[in-house]
Order: sequence, then structure tokens, then C-alpha cells
Amino acid sequence: MADPSSYRPQPGQIPDSPGVYRFRDEHRRVIYVGKAKSLRQRLANYFQDVAGLHPRTRTMVTTAASVEWTVVSTEVEALQLEYSWIKEYDPRFNVKYRDDKSYPSLAVTLDEKYPRVQVMRGPKKKGVRYFGPYAHAWAIRETVDLMLRVFPVRTCSAGVFKRSAQIGRPCLLGYIGKCSAPCVGRVTPEEHRELAEEFCDFMAGRTGTYLRRLEQQMHEAAEEMEYERAARLRDDIEALRRAMEKNAVVLADATDADLIAVAEDELEAAVQIFHVRGGRVRGQRGWVTDKVEAVDTAGLVEHALQQLYGEEKGDAVPKEVLVPAVPEDAAAVVQWLTERRGSNVSLRIPQRGDKKDLMETVRRNAQQSLALHKTKRASDLTTRSRALEEIAEALGLDSAPLRIECFDISHLQGEDVVASMVVFEDGLARKSEYRRFQIKSFAGQDDVRSMHEVISRRFRRYLQEKLKTGEWPEGEQGDQAGQGDQAGHVEQVTEPAFEGAENGRPKRFAYPPQLVVVDGGQPQVAAAQRALDELGIDDVVVCGLAKRLEEVWLPGDGDPVVLPRSSEGLYLLQRVRDEAHRFAIRYQRSKRTKRIKASPLDAVVGLGETRKQALIKHFGSVKRLKQATIEEICEVPGIGRKTAETVAAAFASAAPAAPAVNTATGEIIEDEEPAPAGPLSDRGIKE
Repeated sequence: MADPSSYRPQPGQIPDSPGVYRFRDEHRRVIYVGKAKSLRQRLANYFQDVAGLHPRTRTMVTTAASVEWTVVSTEVEALQLEYSWIKEYDPRFNVKYRDDKSYPSLAVTLDEKYPRVQVMRGPKKKGVRYFGPYAHAWAIRETVDLMLRVFPVRTCSAGVFKRSAQIGRPCLLGYIGKCSAPCVGRVTPEEHRELAEEFCDFMAGRTGTYLRRLEQQMHEAAEEMEYERAARLRDDIEALRRAMEKNAVVLADATDADLIAVAEDELEAAVQIFHVRGGRVRGQRGWVTDKVEAVDTAGLVEHALQQLYGEEKGDAVPKEVLVPAVPEDAAAVVQWLTERRGSNVSLRIPQRGDKKDLMETVRRNAQQSLALHKTKRASDLTTRSRALEEIAEALGLDSAPLRIECFDISHLQGEDVVASMVVFEDGLARKSEYRRFQIKSFAGQDDVRSMHEVISRRFRRYLQEKLKTGEWPEGEQGDQAGQGDQAGHVEQVTEPAFEGAENGRPKRFAYPPQLVVVDGGQPQVAAAQRALDELGIDDVVVCGLAKRLEEVWLPGDGDPVVLPRSSEGLYLLQRVRDEAHRFAIRYQRSKRTKRIKASPLDAVVGLGETRKQALIKHFGSVKRLKQATIEEICEVPGIGRKTAETVAAAFASAAPAAPAVNTATGEIIEDEEPAPAGPLSDRGIKE
């Protein structure tokens, strides 16, 4: 690991001009490529105090052994050179988008004497007109099948075409009217090329001309009483409209645009692109990448633009590119796109209307793509095994932690403090083992004290189970295990566990984990370890995962364990922590909702949900029910006098509720109808 000061350029040696720089390691391999408006200012940022750098940047500069740069005249040249060098050197610390699959495109081979329509994958070829890419090849074939009625362009392979020309008989498509059969001379090469160009025009969005022309021909044929020809034209129009419906109009102004959305977490990012031509979505593609450099959303967008348009020219670059964040050097990027297109290109963030709504759709697709990628990654057995081995090696465990338990604390501004426990076995979630805790030993917000209580309660129950089976000698820790669950109560997620084991099912908390993960840093880890020490448990390892920099903390260590950002072990710990957080938030929200929905009727003994609803329905609101007399309550079907008296007494003993206040105007709201207990803002929930 090199010291950046050992290869730092001398003062005044770096030029103050635009350029591209490369960091190389000790073997002269390029590990990072970047560009800058001012090389001097940008490179100076890498040679400041290493402790102040982002962890990923710190790893890069300590891996590097030298830095070199190339001066260019404009920022646009820097952008182009950066893209070329990233493509050439494939540096390990640069964000590189790779397709999660090879997306198919609809291609028209205009470079051939008789152009052919087909499905193509892979890199684009010169002289071929592409449309798409599409998510599925079958979607292309369905569209082509509908359009061949009107544009009977050749779709056969070179071998089939040559064979038909030799025997003088077209293939089946030629007989059914879905090919103009240039192989047997039914049309000339010029006429067939004109058909192919009209096909391309229609796919490019210029649909109105052809539909109007076909409708005019249909009316003319009907006036001349050529009804069979008119019927065929009618069917052709319907086929084209069905083909157009497969790409619904999303932008009413016939816009040509690409919409780019990004979904990201600390380690990975997913990019989705919708290609809109003529106001219709003509293609879709997506990438997933590892965030190997310190990059924000704007940086991810810039890398995506380079990847998307680095090899494109002309109409392949649309007039408008909509993004979630504008790159830092927006002017240079726009100029670069304009040069590649040959005319002006707009790069902006949609603010309102249809374009903003469509961008939201693209963003949801990006989130789903990232979630699907993580699911596939987690389901692989080899990957899970490697993750467990990496965790064991990083934490110094004797063996892989086959059972991992993670704990998280959640509250809303100090109220309804709860905790969650999630279990992962063999790297997979074991949801039947999840548990939920209520913190009742104290009031208020204290995450460290809450963590100590939860860990103590969980492992006291474990020691109780060992006492019952004789695995834990009473003379050693029986007094601690026998203390019971005095601090509060624990709720089970699924059906209650049986006290006996006759049915073969394990009891609650019967199995200890090899690893306990807490959501937090040093204070939470210390509290968890103290709870285990107090119970005399020394065979369970504790660690914490701090969310800000994804650092792993061990008890008593002043410095965190930093796992490589590409580590499968870190990825598994993240999943465990995020699942515990999700489960805790869900429980906290359910408790909050129950508390909000509580009313004096809940305290009435013998009053079930059906009769509660009958009372509310009869009087219209809880307020009117409070004002009703016992005789009026008795009028409700199913409510006797004794129950009516109990209801009236419950309202009489209940403390008056504070009036609802409109926070915008300060006005006291007199609700006649019961206010629905919808979801409240999540602001204030402990993350």
C-alpha cells in the first residue's frame, strides 16, 4: 500500500488547464481515469490528508503508485478522451456499466441489396438501421408480423433467399402476402428498398402519413366498388394501429427523448433508460454497476451518458435527454451530445407534466431492477458460502457463522420504542424465527440502553431453555437465567410456540447464533457485549454495522473493520441489517397506528368489533355517541341497557381529548365524522 505523498507531483508541475489524468499501480496498470476543468485543482484534492478522503478514494490513492495527465484544449475533448481511456484500459476503480443481459433490437439491413428485417443482438453494425432495444424478442416479432401486411419486406435468411431464387418459388410468406418476394423478381431491388425505407419511417414514428394514405386508398377503392381491395386496406390499417398500440403514447407532443433514471445504494447502482420516439416508448434497457468510486447521482448520470452515446451518431442521439440529476460539467456534456447528433440536444430534469410522470415510471423500473439484481445475487449458493467465509475471516471466527441474528431499535421521537430480531441461516432469511420486542423498562429515547435490554432478554430466554434441558448447570448461571423476562414482554411474529417439544418443533430462542449483528456503531456494540458478559455467554461474537460508511465495529476496537466494497460478506451484512431495520419500522408503525385508533370503546368489556361498528354507524361519529343518552344508545340493534350504561360510563371516565388543530391556520377543527387513521409522516422515525 503506497503513501500518496511518495508520488505526489511537485508544486507548479501540474498545469491549470482542462485535461484527463490516470492513476497507475506499481505494475503500471491504469486503475483510475478522470477528467477535470483544472487538472491542478482536481489532483490537489487527491493528495490532501488521507484520513479526510472518502473511503473509496482513499483505497484508490493508496493502491496507486503514480499519476500522469494529458492536457486538452476543451472540456468536450476531455469528456471524449476520458470515455476512450475507460474503454481501453478498463480501470478497476471507475464506474463501468454493463448490461445485465443482451437486449434485442429490431434491425433493417439497409447495407444489403435486398434489405432484411430481423432481430439483432450485440454491437451495432455499420449500414444497419436499429430500433429499440426491446425487453423481449417476442415483442419485436409480434410487431413485425403485424407490419408485414403493409410493408412486405424480406425477413428470410441469406440461405433461404438464395434457395428460393434457385428454384424460382418463394417461401410461405411470399404466398400469404407477407413478403414481396424479391427473390423471384416480383418486385425490383429499387421497389423493395423503397418498402424497407417506408418500414423504417413508420418505426421511427412518422405514422400519420401512411395511415392517411391507406385510408384515402380505401375510400377510393370503395367508391370504385372494389370492395375486396377496400377490405384488404381496411385490415392493413387495423394491423398498423394494433402495431402502434403496442407502444402506447406517453408524450402527447410527439417528443423524441431518452429518459434516464438511477436507483442506488451504498455499493451498487441500477440505471434504466426508456427510448421515446414520436411520443411512444420504442425501447428500454438497463444496467447495473458496482460503485467502485466516490460518485453521486450526477456522476452516475454522466457515466451513463458516456456509455449510452459514446459510439452513437446522428438520430441515435435524441433531441432531448431527461435525467434525474444534471452532471457537474453540464455545458460540456451538452456540447458533446450536440456534436454527436449534429444538432442541438437538450439535457434537463423534468419538473412537471407527462415527462415528470414518465420519469417516475422509469425510476420505479430502476428500483425493481436493483432489487431483482440483489435477489439473484443472494439466492446463489456459491455466493452465500463465499459471503459467510469472508465474514468469518474478517471477524476472526473459527468457522462460518451459519446462524446470524441482527437487532435494531426503532421509535418515533422517543415514543413507541420497539426492537426487532431477524435471523439468517446459511445466508438466507428465516422469517419464522423473527421476533419483536417492546421496550418497557424505561421511557424515552436511549438506543444504547434499549439494545442492552433486548440482548439481555433474548439470551436470558436462551439460558432458560438450556436450564430446562440440563445443558446449563444451575450452579453456574442458573440465577441469571432464572430471572425471567422481567424487563418487558416479547411478541412472536407467527403463531405462539409450544412449551413442549413433543411436536418436534424448536422452542423460542432455543438456538444461539454464532454472530450477533447490531445496527449501529461502537456504543451499541459495547452495550450488546456488556449484556452477554453479564450473562456469562462467551461463545457468541458481536459486531455492529454503521450505516454511514458501512464500517464493521467489534467490541473494544478503536478502529473499524473495513471490508472491501465488492465483498460478498459486506453485502450479506447489509442485507441482514436492512431486514432488521425494515422489520423494526414495520412493528413501530403498527403500534403507532393501534395507539392512534384507540378509543374509549376499546375499554368496554364485552363490546366486540361488530357492536362497535354498529354504534358508530348509528350515531355517525364518536363525538355524537359521547353526547347520546343511555336510552338513545339502547336504540341501537344488539345493544342492551346494561351495555349502554357501560358505554356511557366509559365515555364519562375517559379524559377529554385535545381538539384537533389545523397547523397551517391555527383553527380548531370540529370533526363530526371520525377521522381516518391513515399513515403519518415517517419524519422522526429512528433510521
